[in-house]
Amino acid sequence: MAAGCQMKLLLFLLGILKFLAATAAVYKQWIPNTNFETASNWDKGRVPCARDVVHFEKDKVVSVFVRSPHALTDMYLPLSGEFVLAAGAAFTAFDGSWDPGCDSGGTVRFADAEQHAWFDPTLWQDVLPSGELKAAGPIFSVHEERVPCRYDDVIFQPQTSFRVNTDSSQPVIHLRSISIMGQELNTPSAWAEYLGGPSAPLQFHGNGTLQVTGTGCPDKSGCACGNTLDGPRICAALLRASGRQCPEPACQSPLQPLGHCCGVCGATINLDFTPDFDLQKYQDKLVQELLSQPKYAGVQMAISKVHKAQTFLGIMSRSATPLIQIVLIDDRAGVQAGTAAEQLAADIMESIAQHGEALGISSGKMEVATGTTASGQVGSHPVSRITAGTVMGLLFSLLLLGGILFLYRKGKLRLPALRLPQPWHRLEDPVSPAPAGDKGFDNPVFNVEPPDADLGEERPKDLQVFYLNPLYDASETET
Repeated sequence: MAAGCQMKLLLFLLGILKFLAATAAVYKQWIPNTNFETASNWDKGRVPCARDVVHFEKDKVVSVFVRSPHALTDMYLPLSGEFVLAAGAAFTAFDGSWDPGCDSGGTVRFADAEQHAWFDPTLWQDVLPSGELKAAGPIFSVHEERVPCRYDDVIFQPQTSFRVNTDSSQPVIHLRSISIMGQELNTPSAWAEYLGGPSAPLQFHGNGTLQVTGTGCPDKSGCACGNTLDGPRICAALLRASGRQCPEPACQSPLQPLGHCCGVCGATINLDFTPDFDLQKYQDKLVQELLSQPKYAGVQMAISKVHKAQTFLGIMSRSATPLIQIVLIDDRAGVQAGTAAEQLAADIMESIAQHGEALGISSGKMEVATGTTASGQVGSHPVSRITAGTVMGLLFSLLLLGGILFLYRKGKLRLPALRLPQPWHRLEDPVSPAPAGDKGFDNPVFNVEPPDADLGEERPKDLQVFYLNPLYDASETET
């Protein structure tokens, strides 16, 4: 009986852990497909009927899923491709009988699927683990994180075919798992086996290689998305889909959050954190205690770990500092744009000042851009207490100065003396040169009359200058 209870308890705990892992994981689903029955896949904007001639470009590679049977007059196939037929699906030749809705036939061409790019944020949507579309809420993602991140799960809808361009600025695109045709591939070996099959080359093309790791984010403070290198590619795809320009913000000095392509009105908060910080718990806390308040209806928040490049004397450093970025936007318009987000940011900063240490937050900095903010003026509100890094820097400086003073007192460190000219020395009158008749002091060892010399006259060329050695007696050599 005791063993059975322990087994039930173990299964219960495993279920809780599985649920928590599912809630922490992020699932992104690919939107486009290359299905035969999708009207947007044809140049006529409709599915081919019995009197139509279906034309696939011969030099295009394509994978097409067919759900149901179709009668066609004729069909031209590509040189490289596949048809994936569902149960009961088939192609038959049109027998000339009447087909309702297909009075006049024509040539219907399959649209080009080559332009569908992996790093296009408009082609992905957040879903639940079951594949159902996630309900809209107060949480959104910056543009770089709308494309699958390195610890995300990717889902291609069951009973759909697709073709995606994986061109990337990074050689390997890491993912936690990939689900295709309802089959989840979550180990490197399973993914390698799928890549070796016939469908993978028809579904994926480009210079970027997809790699399944099967591991989630190991850090409770969160993990960076990993799409920074492809940021320009993501923004180019976004602008191409939205008319090649960002929407005009209502504020005069829009903010530019890291990982976001366009400027926004509202507020951003950058948090420095300690090892005790838990990103998921802090996000849940903000949603439950602040974002759920009626006065913040229409406010959305993005929160994630990012890496901010360090600068020294205006020079960009190769190293980057991890921080937690919070982006707050609202649906206010005109001069009210960003004001609700600003108020929420102020409440978050007040909460950090009171409970930041318990939450694992060491400091925070807020920037604001609203419809009433003057151009070039962005509010910045650091946390009131000194950060741990600053304290350590001051302690190190004091210890260094104390050590130098101790060695100097002990006589083991000699500091060079600095002789600075005094002001009164420069004010003294210059000493007049000694008179010509002044011979200076008498030298008892060497008392020889110096030769007369007139500094104003040129020295004769035959003049010989010599010196007498008082220790040498010339009479001793005259023998």
